[in-house]
Parts: sequence; C-alpha cells; structure tokens
Amino acid sequence: MAAPNNPQDDVLEWARKDNRRFLRANIRVGDLDRTIQFYTEFFGMKVLSRKDFPEQKYSTAVVGFGPEETHFVIGLTHNHDAVDKLDLGTGFDHFGIATQDIYATVEKIRAAGGVITREPGPIAKGGNTIFAFVNDPNGYSFELILRPPTPEPLCQICLDVTDIDRAIDFYNKALGMNLLMPKYDIPQDQCTVAMVGYGSDFLQTTIIELKYKYNVKEYTKGNGYAMVAIGTDDVYKSGATVELVNQELGGKIIRPPAVTPKTNSKIIAFLDSDGFETVLVDNEDYGDYLKKMKEE
Repeated sequence: MAAPNNPQDDVLEWARKDNRRFLRANIRVGDLDRTIQFYTEFFGMKVLSRKDFPEQKYSTAVVGFGPEETHFVIGLTHNHDAVDKLDLGTGFDHFGIATQDIYATVEKIRAAGGVITREPGPIAKGGNTIFAFVNDPNGYSFELILRPPTPEPLCQICLDVTDIDRAIDFYNKALGMNLLMPKYDIPQDQCTVAMVGYGSDFLQTTIIELKYKYNVKEYTKGNGYAMVAIGTDDVYKSGATVELVNQELGGKIIRPPAVTPKTNSKIIAFLDSDGFETVLVDNEDYGDYLKKMKEE
C-alpha cells in the first residue's frame, strides 16, 4: 500500500517544478544619467526603457544586455528630492558580469577615473578563473569575470548571509533553486561561498552567490539595493511554499499574493531568512506588461 502524500512535500515540490526565471534586480541610484553612462560605456549594457515621473519626483530606467523578455536586467530608480547620500549598507555584496574583455574594460574604467578595487587576476595562485572588481558611480561593486560568450552576461547577485547553510536551504525550498556546486571556503578572503540558481550550469545563467564572512553576525541593508524579481507560473502556489518555509527557516511575507495596480500583475513579496527581499511575478502578467510598455 502506497504511503499517502505529505501536503508539505507537495508544496515544496511545486517550487522545484515551477517555470522560474530571474527577471530583474532593482537598485536606487544617486545620479541616473551618470549611472546609465557608466553601465553602457564600460559594461556594454543597453538602455531598455526610461521614464520620468515629475509629479511623484522620481525617474526610472532599465538597463541590460538584452530585452527584458529574455534577459536579466537592472532597474534603476532616482528620487529627485533625495539629498542624503545613498547608504548601500553591508549586506548587498556585488553584481557579477561575464566578459571576454576584462583587461580592456578595467583599463578603460581606470583611464576615466573609475574605482578599481581588485586588479584582474585569479582568486588564488594557480587558479583558472580571472576576475576583477570595480565600483560604479554610486559605490555598487561589480565583479568582472573572464568567460567565453554566455546567454546571460549579467550573471550574478552576491548577498552576504549570517548562516550559509540556512540560506542555501531557504533558496532551495522557498525558491526551488539548485546548489550549482558544493559550497567552498576562500580562506584568504575569510569567507565561505555557495552558488544557487536554476538549471545545472552556473556558467550559462544568472545565479545568487551566498557569502558567509567568517565571524560576521550582522549586516545592514541600507537604502540602495531593493530586491530581485523572479517569474513564476502561479503566485498563489508559490506563496504557499514561501509561507511554509518561513515557518521553518525565518523570513516573512511582506506583500501577500495579489494584483499590483502599478503593473496589473499578480505578485508576492517576501524577505528571506537574512532580510533580503524577493518578488515573485506571474509570468503571463509580466509578459503582458512588457508588451503594453512597448505600445505606449
């Protein structure tokens, strides 16, 4: 006689079977024009949309390496009356960009007076992966990674976490992500790293890099990095999964499943076990929204 299904197992299995894709990350910036110029001139991104909302006193832009229908992108928001300097906090670590021209990119940024925080080189003596770190005009850190051409050049979001095993568990259960390679220590940088995402090849897709810095027990969120948005085929089923995982691992739903008037899309917003926000967006609604934006 077959054992009865466990409802909790069914809820968790939904997240693993769901049709999910990284859609965008939203950040706040101090100077929209300067940020756009930096991302397009040095990283090779394109401006996919730009809008001003003078009555609400803010402007937005979307930049990326390809159309929003198929690529992960960055949403930029500038508040017109913001007088305080952006507080990027200590929790958001960096974005990652795969490039075939890392040395030329670094030199171009240096020649323009940009900030290079790590020169191109391997992670350790004898290592194969070449990478560098640069800062954008707002202070956001970008890791440039030397790789062959990839379908998704905007390939990484790195978040600092206080318990890496708990964080891996959260993203696996709540968001259906896979651990794409065993977690590993980087003693010279005093940290442990894990890569989670969809699919099986972290070289061909966007991933979230979870980083635990030795003996760091607390991070600040600041007001710069806002959230990551991911597509789902069913916001309500996804919400049930998140609610279950919140009970086990922490985090909380901050916006229950509902239609948001701004985009007429069904969404759910929640915090993970370290307080980072994720928004799950209905795939069909998101496609309709993008079509509407192009028609306007």
